[in-house]
Amino acid sequence: MTAQSGTKAIIAALLANFGIAVTKFVAYLLTSSSAMLAESIHSVADTGNQALLLLGGRRAKRVATPQHPFGYGRERYVYAFIVAIVLFSLGGLFALYEAWHKWAAPHGITSWQWVPVTVLVVAIVMESFSFRTAIKESNLIRGSEPWARFVRRAKAPELPVVLLEDFGALVGLVFALFGVGMTLATGDGRWDAAGTAMIGVLLVTIAIVLAVETKSLLLGEGADPADVAAIERAVAAGPEVERIIHMKTLYLGPEELMVAAKIAVPRCESAEDVARGIDAVEARIRAAVPVARVIYLEPDIYHAEVEPAEASGRRES
Repeated sequence: MTAQSGTKAIIAALLANFGIAVTKFVAYLLTSSSAMLAESIHSVADTGNQALLLLGGRRAKRVATPQHPFGYGRERYVYAFIVAIVLFSLGGLFALYEAWHKWAAPHGITSWQWVPVTVLVVAIVMESFSFRTAIKESNLIRGSEPWARFVRRAKAPELPVVLLEDFGALVGLVFALFGVGMTLATGDGRWDAAGTAMIGVLLVTIAIVLAVETKSLLLGEGADPADVAAIERAVAAGPEVERIIHMKTLYLGPEELMVAAKIAVPRCESAEDVARGIDAVEARIRAAVPVARVIYLEPDIYHAEVEPAEASGRRES
């Protein structure tokens, strides 16, 4: 994913959610609908989350330091994890609390009855444009990969986060419209509480999915099997390497992959030949997988008797 694609989707979502949050909160003040309050807080949380993603992207661009020699690329994962926490606590748990409160003391919507329905319909239209932008930017890199797999395997967290947030926002608006509509039709405020509870459960679920996926990125993920295979082919493509003894990969950030490998070189080569061969192998790796920017190759002489011990880590990544 290019940083530009992620930034475009984030800004579109931020502008949409800010406008929607203000509109929903005005509607809540006029109607006292718990679903409108839950949706207002939801949009406020989403707006803050997009600001956090932009901040994480900016901080990740800082140059490496002696204390952080591999740079700050993983800060994008840190801020994405914070987004999951905010969505869980400020969005999901607040909505569940508000639903419980409204269920215990239900009241209908007696004034400005047209306001919440109008606001929710307009919000659905605005959120749809934001969701469309996120889908369009994601499709530039997703290809034919299923959506669930794309969310699980994406190394850059911004687009999956925005996609899930926009999806949750759209479904939450439908839940709110259901609760408000049934309250207006029946005069029973418990329908409003039910819609609010559905919003809370939805947000908690999305937050848990985001937290699990981002936690995996924070712990450190290796390259996808296709990229591992491409790197292995690139290493073995020339006469400089007899075989890969073992290899590991690790994402230092969404767009920076580290490759570390022990390679067997011909016994008769001089140090100058080995150095020249390693340079050639590194060039092939970068051509095959452009995100492989940090490469460490350790030359060695292959000994068949140590193959089982060494080879156990060959395909780990």
